[in-house]
Amino acid sequence: MSLLTGFKRNIEELEEKAVKWWTPELREREKLGSVIPLLLESQDQFISILKLSDDRPTQIFEVLNASDFPANLFLKHLSVLADYGGEQIQRLNLNFRDVFSTAVPLKGICFDFFWNGQKHEYYFLALPFKGTLNNAKLGVDGKNIFEKQPLDDLKRDMVMILLFGSNAADPEIADILQKCEIGNLLGKPDELEKYVRQRYIWVSRITGGAKSNALGQVAQQYVAEFLGKSLPSDFKITRNGHIEGVTHTGGRTLTSFDIVVERNSKAVAVEVSFQVTTNSVIERKAGQAKSRYDMIKKTGNYIAYVIDGAGNFQRKSAVSTICNYSDCTVGFSDEEFKTLTNFIVGVL
Repeated sequence: MSLLTGFKRNIEELEEKAVKWWTPELREREKLGSVIPLLLESQDQFISILKLSDDRPTQIFEVLNASDFPANLFLKHLSVLADYGGEQIQRLNLNFRDVFSTAVPLKGICFDFFWNGQKHEYYFLALPFKGTLNNAKLGVDGKNIFEKQPLDDLKRDMVMILLFGSNAADPEIADILQKCEIGNLLGKPDELEKYVRQRYIWVSRITGGAKSNALGQVAQQYVAEFLGKSLPSDFKITRNGHIEGVTHTGGRTLTSFDIVVERNSKAVAVEVSFQVTTNSVIERKAGQAKSRYDMIKKTGNYIAYVIDGAGNFQRKSAVSTICNYSDCTVGFSDEEFKTLTNFIVGVL
């Protein structure tokens, strides 16, 4: 049986698997791009609060309350700096009693951690949260972040985790929360300021390129991340990558693909298109499909497409053309990405 059996679909087979509309998770990712300006504008005040909190771990709450700085915005800063987002917070809450297993009668679940050479205790006030804990519940999602919210017990608990998680006395907890380390810089104003500003340069870079076509960039990033987690470690994944021998402009320029996966000198190019409203992007990809397919096959490599969105399926002729000149075509869902992963493993 051919390795390509079942992966090369026509438009009808593809549309059966399509999700058509953006998922809440992907919309939340896109909103981070619009949140960044707010974070950068409030960066100086955020740093000032941290600098003034150098006496004891919980002093941060006194300074925060005195500053009149929105508690949800403060929490968003910490979440972005620690790269600890909604999925991780939700997972932590679901497994909270397994992670933080020390409970003290009449006091509750205890978080033991080290700070400034001494061991400290913090008793959680609202965690674990009953129900689903997500960014909206914390007031840090794209909608609520622009509305000022006061400090409450749930936010207090999350602030302590994001500040001091990596300092947990239990090494297993410290490993789980290893990125939650900014509390180590309290009392070190110069190091603190340098760390925060450098982190935001990095955050700005990874979100800055998404402004003109934000959702399209998010779609590509999501697919690349999924492949990175799913493929064996010897598979190299490159965004905006090239395949040797695949060119345009009369052979003068290497053709760029949304994602290129390589292993043992073989490659799969992956093009991603998700359009809820119809536009000409899919027509452009269709116009390039045959020449790209022919050149890729000549070099002994493969090309796959991730195509979804109600707008794309309004351009049936374009999508049909792409399906004809593709080795593997999938929709935009984790289940479909598993199919893409299986295809890549099978041919590489």
